[in-house]
Amino acid sequence: MAFNDDSFIREVNEELRSDQMKGAWRRFGRYIIAVAVLIVLGTIGKVAYEYWDSNQSSGAGDQFLAAMKLADENKTDEALAALDKLEKEGHGAYPVLARMRAATVQSQKGDNAAAIASFQTIAKDKSVPAAVQDAAKMRAGWLLIENGTYEQVSAAVEEMAVPGNAFRHSAREALGLAAYKAGNMAQARQWFQSIVDDVDSPRGVANRAHMMLDLITASGKAPAAQG
Repeated sequence: MAFNDDSFIREVNEELRSDQMKGAWRRFGRYIIAVAVLIVLGTIGKVAYEYWDSNQSSGAGDQFLAAMKLADENKTDEALAALDKLEKEGHGAYPVLARMRAATVQSQKGDNAAAIASFQTIAKDKSVPAAVQDAAKMRAGWLLIENGTYEQVSAAVEEMAVPGNAFRHSAREALGLAAYKAGNMAQARQWFQSIVDDVDSPRGVANRAHMMLDLITASGKAPAAQG
């Protein structure tokens, strides 16, 4: 699906100017999360590919691709069965990749509670590479924005919202959105401001942070940043 991030942000800004703030999150919240998740998934995909590339096993690879095809066709039960088999019988990187993909398929199926639990289990598994653990934490955190509390999102991703961490931009955005959704505007402002202040923040993430700061300012529920 084509999605123009800049035009979406302009539309939200027009909503601000039309003084219809009360319904802003209700109208735009899910779209903000959806756009940002695309970036998270892209980062996770890169991590997964690098792990896969260093641990190729052709037979298991064919099975993994077949399972992904089933998922793409919305044959979620068949995909989960294929991934479960690969997790138990696969070689190299594929058991771990199968676990990650299975959790994604659970979410695709609408079972977000099971998906969150699966990602959290992977995140705590010391036998899994650290980069994949972090990817699982991040995926759980984003699912928890709509399906949990700010405290749960914080427990999942705040340790990654630090300088130098590859996931810091996504972690800060997740924390900001979770705080905004919880009505904690002061906390939300801090997280979005940290994105704006980081010169390495990707343009799309920084643009959305500016938009959210505008929403917070317009709400009148948090003081503007001084400086």
